[in-house]
Amino acid sequence: MSSHAKHGANSAQGVTLVGAGFVADLYLRSLKTFPDIRINGIYDRDPARAAASAAHWGLTALPDLDAALAATAKTDLILNLTNPRSHAEVTRHALIAGKHVFSEKPMVLTLEDALELMALAKANDVQLASAPSSVLCETAQTLGKALRDGTGGTPRLIYAELDDGFISQAPVDSWISASGAPWPFADEFQTGCTLEHAGYYLAWLIAHFGAVTEVTTTTAELVPDKLGVTDGAPDFSVATLRFAEGPVARLTCSIAAPHDHRMTVIGDDGVLKIPRAWDNSAPVKYHKRLRIRRRLLEHPFGRRIKLGGATHPKVSREGAASMNFALGPAEMLDAIAHNRASRLSGDYALHLTEVTLACQTNGVHIMTTACKKMEPMPWAR
Repeated sequence: MSSHAKHGANSAQGVTLVGAGFVADLYLRSLKTFPDIRINGIYDRDPARAAASAAHWGLTALPDLDAALAATAKTDLILNLTNPRSHAEVTRHALIAGKHVFSEKPMVLTLEDALELMALAKANDVQLASAPSSVLCETAQTLGKALRDGTGGTPRLIYAELDDGFISQAPVDSWISASGAPWPFADEFQTGCTLEHAGYYLAWLIAHFGAVTEVTTTTAELVPDKLGVTDGAPDFSVATLRFAEGPVARLTCSIAAPHDHRMTVIGDDGVLKIPRAWDNSAPVKYHKRLRIRRRLLEHPFGRRIKLGGATHPKVSREGAASMNFALGPAEMLDAIAHNRASRLSGDYALHLTEVTLACQTNGVHIMTTACKKMEPMPWAR
């Protein structure tokens, strides 16, 4: 049995990429680990960018969005990898055309667009799913298994950090993807690190603990002029999340503090620790709480928790991350083939979007959407 047969889609299925920028190369590199997924072609509004990506990866460059939609079969999906400001428009066209869509994060920039697109998907009997895919990775699924097994006791509090370094001083204007696409630093600064990054841990929290009821957020733009970008979004946010059932979580996002991607789940009996959000195989360690005379402390070394057997195709480190970006599209294609809802679609994608948007804006936000806990991957049950 091939790794694809174990992990991915029906061999008759494919994906069509819309958007050939920096992130497209991360998806295309990851899709190579699922060799049975057919790549129908790639379209970008910049023909030269589409041609460069197609030449590098051996793909067909498609001339326009209509051609991309026409190349996508009923059981295929559109990968929307465009600029976040274009996500809603491109997804809307694809849904109206009766195509399933997997969107890079953030899925859209307003809750109104998210509600409209989910209604369109339902009306056209197609699925709309959202990145990030890392909630399906070995580390996230191992954490979920540990929580279901009661490791650490009842979880009470979670600290999740997504500080990404003092990015405005990094040589971002020289960051180039495999096919030659520049890192879109102006778009990144204008969209903001919260919308770009919060989903990596929000996806895990919502998958394992279910619906968020309330988000209290403080944000700031600490560096108002980043490489000449003066209309930037907040570059720092801290959000406190309350769940309908479960713990309270604090999520911090910034691009003005030293790199720190740790998550700590604090329970009655000890803590679960993850050192890196952007590593699909990062260890999950349990540190049992000890009582030594009159002091309490967590075991300094911890016990690594492992799943038995194969999990998913791995990719080597690329830049700051060791993440397989194709895990979500592969799971979605499998869902379409078996006539079930993708784990990353529907109510989950809508709720993830609302919570992410709440983390971007100052104030107390009462959530209007909800979703159930995510079904674990078969190999993590």
